[in-house]
Amino acid sequence: MMLLSVGIFIAVFYGREAQQAGTDDILSLGATALIYFAVAWLASRLIAMALDQATTRRRPYPRLLKDLIAALLFLLAFAATGALFMGQGAVGALAGSGLVLAMMGFAIRNVVADTLSGVALGVEGPFRIGDWIDIDGLARGKVIEIGWRTTRVLTRDSTYLILPNSQIARQRITNYSAPKAQYRAQVSIVLDHSIPIETARKVILDAVREAKLIQQEPAPDVRVSSYDQGGIAYAVRYWLSRFDRDIDCRDEVYRLVDSALREAGIEAPHRRIELIGAASSRTGAA
Repeated sequence: MMLLSVGIFIAVFYGREAQQAGTDDILSLGATALIYFAVAWLASRLIAMALDQATTRRRPYPRLLKDLIAALLFLLAFAATGALFMGQGAVGALAGSGLVLAMMGFAIRNVVADTLSGVALGVEGPFRIGDWIDIDGLARGKVIEIGWRTTRVLTRDSTYLILPNSQIARQRITNYSAPKAQYRAQVSIVLDHSIPIETARKVILDAVREAKLIQQEPAPDVRVSSYDQGGIAYAVRYWLSRFDRDIDCRDEVYRLVDSALREAGIEAPHRRIELIGAASSRTGAA
């Protein structure tokens, strides 16, 4: 049906040129044009299947990349068909169509900006479908779909966000799923100076080793991050296998450490938990 529609469009658009040619020439040109579009369709399908079956990638390729490849192939087929029917007049027709496209682009520049940004995101690939990302000032969640104009993100509280690609392209993007889904978080706890460092370190580390949700390999560790007037700050560092588990993992680590400190009779004047971005192990784009 698609090839038949293309053939009808070509016959109507170039009707005047076709009337001047013989019947055999018309059939020959029409068959050649259909072959161009058939080859473009077949090539786009083969490339899409190759991308879907690629075993070197753990994450699926964005649909935008497949659409872009298909659009380029069909554009080449259309240009070849135009040159086939118009002969030497193809250059002038393409120049005129370029002027029309420029005027339309100015009228719909916001749509064009979103589309071009979507193409850039698809080619550069700062994130893929299924990745957990943080877009500064816009959203933090899981990428559900990457379209020509918009990207759809599902947040951890099940809020469905539709973001224009032009806005995403202007922000810094933190990808928590690349290059690997594994990343490190930390809990910062401040204890009184009267508590020996080795005692505090042992109590905290023994508590964290009982956690079931965090990874025990690489093993969690405890480091002294600062020695201030308000107390000694300890950084409890541990590894997670997936970003969507960070809230539950923090809750478990916080609960176990709090229980261990209370059982040991250690008072914590101040405790705070923070998730570090680990810029060295995350991928970002601006």
